[in-house]
Amino acid sequence: MSEEVKSRLEKAKNAENKKAAVGDDVDLSKYESQTTQKPKHVPTSSIPAEDRMKILATGVTLDDVSQRSGTFVQIDNAPMHTAASQEGIEVMATSQALAKYAWLKDYYWKAVEVDADKYTAHVELNNADGYFMRALPGVKSVFPVQACLYLARGKSIQDVHNIIIAEEGSELHIITGCSTAGHEPGLHLGISEFYIKKSAKVTFTMIHSWSHDTEARPRTGAIIEQDGLFLSNYVIMRPVKSIQLYPSARCVGENATVRFNNVLVATAGSKIDAGSRAFLNARGAKTEMIARTISTGGDIISRGYIEGNEPDVKGHLECRGLILGDRGSIHAIPELKGNRAGVDLSHEAAVGKIAEEEVEYLMARGLTKDEATAAIIRGFLKVDIQGLPAMLNEEMRKAVKASEQELF
Repeated sequence: MSEEVKSRLEKAKNAENKKAAVGDDVDLSKYESQTTQKPKHVPTSSIPAEDRMKILATGVTLDDVSQRSGTFVQIDNAPMHTAASQEGIEVMATSQALAKYAWLKDYYWKAVEVDADKYTAHVELNNADGYFMRALPGVKSVFPVQACLYLARGKSIQDVHNIIIAEEGSELHIITGCSTAGHEPGLHLGISEFYIKKSAKVTFTMIHSWSHDTEARPRTGAIIEQDGLFLSNYVIMRPVKSIQLYPSARCVGENATVRFNNVLVATAGSKIDAGSRAFLNARGAKTEMIARTISTGGDIISRGYIEGNEPDVKGHLECRGLILGDRGSIHAIPELKGNRAGVDLSHEAAVGKIAEEEVEYLMARGLTKDEATAAIIRGFLKVDIQGLPAMLNEEMRKAVKASEQELF
């Protein structure tokens, strides 16, 4: 065991009981830790039809992968299926990539701190597997690469560690879905590290489809080099017991850009604490954060943090929320920090209800009150995502539409 690995394990061990900086604490002892299993390669057709349908609700299709450049499926703590169909696009289990590429250890836990909290520590101490995706220099994915993280075993913890690398001048488009098999309690801990090299582009669309009794603590970090672009879309419209995420992006190269788009719906009993952070550490770096939040009885904390550390950086964050019904809450927390002259940072936040005059306007044109309300909500949730490929935009639209039954 190398000194680096020993040091990493020691840090994780010391953080076993470290609470997260924000969000409700989760008692890990309530759940059973699963042993990480060796990667397998089973055909997707062997996954039961009922499970495939639940996975489909997250935008991941296992029946027809002709419109995908690669597929990864992990069930509980076992990578079950990996495949890449485009030359220059790599998809495999993280453990397989670490065995294949000696240099990958130089990326491991560099975008996310292993001792950030007890959730990152748990992933490391349980030797978690996950997916490795990589676009070789200059390669552009023709179709999206898809991944599903499926929690099938109740009352247990799913540990995941993903690494995504877009080499210089490449483009990588990813659809990732997280889902659960039933309604037993469960906990998902997912680490995702993104490395976007010079002039590379990554679009990442994450759709969560949990259950009333699921808790999730994803931890994501991205490092973006010169002229690179990281576009992150996060959607949760179905019930969840609690979820807390606060992905962090560091723009370390000139003109690096990161955009975060969150669509959050909290149903009765759901607690969502979600946001995004951007550190603009190079001249010309830019960020935009947009959040659309709806409470139908649940509680939402929507966070945003932008820090400008070099001149000529620009950042804007926007959070808009709707409270439907008599219960539920939305707490918007926008933060800006400028550390150098010449930064340009701004924010706007608003929380309210559907305007009655808008409903009446649509009703006057033949819609029922429910139809008018639904039309307004759909328009509110529609986020114009700059730079999102048409195919991914359509996939995201379909996923949002499939989740509308939770609202209407």
